[in-house]
Amino acid sequence: MKTTAYIVLGFFFTVNTGKVFCQQKPPPDVVAGIPVNYDESKVGTYILPDPLLMQHGQRVKNAAEWTKKRRQEIFKMFEEQQFGKVPEQPSDLSFHIFDQGTPVFKGKAVRKQITLFFTQDTSSSHKAELIIYLPAGQRKSPLLLNLSFSANSNLIDDPGVKRGMIWSKEGKRIPAPGQPFGKLDVEQFIDAGFGFASLCYTDIEPDMLEGITFGGIRSVYLKNGAKQPAADEWGAISAWSWGLSRVMDYLETDLAVDARRVALTGASRLGKTVLWTGARDTRFAMIIASISGEGGAALSRRNYGETIAHLTAPSRYPYQFAQNYAQYAQDVNNMPFDSHMLLSLIAPRPLLLQTGDADFWSDPKGEYLAAQAAEQVYKLFGKTGPGNHPMPSAGDTSVLFNPLGYYMHKGGHTVLPEDWSYFIDYMKKFL
Repeated sequence: MKTTAYIVLGFFFTVNTGKVFCQQKPPPDVVAGIPVNYDESKVGTYILPDPLLMQHGQRVKNAAEWTKKRRQEIFKMFEEQQFGKVPEQPSDLSFHIFDQGTPVFKGKAVRKQITLFFTQDTSSSHKAELIIYLPAGQRKSPLLLNLSFSANSNLIDDPGVKRGMIWSKEGKRIPAPGQPFGKLDVEQFIDAGFGFASLCYTDIEPDMLEGITFGGIRSVYLKNGAKQPAADEWGAISAWSWGLSRVMDYLETDLAVDARRVALTGASRLGKTVLWTGARDTRFAMIIASISGEGGAALSRRNYGETIAHLTAPSRYPYQFAQNYAQYAQDVNNMPFDSHMLLSLIAPRPLLLQTGDADFWSDPKGEYLAAQAAEQVYKLFGKTGPGNHPMPSAGDTSVLFNPLGYYMHKGGHTVLPEDWSYFIDYMKKFL
């Protein structure tokens, strides 16, 4: 029996007759020459910024004050200091629907495939391939939009899917490999009455330090001969987020989709991306952020697992953020925001954080504490979060089904098949 091994995002995967097994490596003690702490006794003390305290010192009293004043203050901090500003919708945005509704899965669903062109030059690499599955015969379907690490043809077991493209290390667009390392069960969404859509994040911007020079979308918007965006302009995460907004632009034109009921999900760095997208673009009705960790849902002031210093080290991921973010690598307590304030920007829309009890690098406790700290904003809208409930153990769903929900599986830095079933249940309740 043939078994193939892959190294993807630091994890070891074996593929055997279509099933995927993720074996978590021991957490690293040193990354980019920077020590990593996994000892709760060494976390230290910290004070979180108050999301309800406005910059002039007045406290937010109600949802209206939050929406009109404080939310804008916090959004500007994240926009200028962590993720970076993005351009408006391009005037040359266009869509080519080359698969307008093919029956699939024994007739229970229809498949659409759309190319989104971000510039007037449709022959350029500035485009993304979107795939959508909708329940057959259903009008105005709500759906889950998945930002994927894989090309569509490597994610879904459907021979009619257009073969995707990926970036080589040399900065060339090449066809995605024929052998996938995992397949997602799309039919579970169809059976639940939801559509499912997906696109590969690197269609928008390559995930590498040289991505902007290799032809990422950010290169189109460089000003006055600059080689990099300004210090408060978009990193790669904001670029991927900008691309998701362009997907929503398309979904609003599709009469078979209920664009008012679109949930958005992504994992790891793409978990960070969907959190920021939920903050940026309030058209998304629900956010499901998996294992987003540092720079996502985990509190930065906790010295546990990955830190801003690890994220922004020159050999790692500084390109994913605004250049301004690195100033807090050694001065996190002076940062005027933290992850609980990012979560608060999604209120009052449903937000589910999913993590793993062995994902120490991403600090699952830090994510839970952030949810607790963000709940006060949800309460302005009459919504609940985890409250004072002790941090749940793996598999405990006691705080999952809240408008601000949290769920931790038993395992590491991955999304397990059973996690998707919980996502569907969450969508059924709130979408």
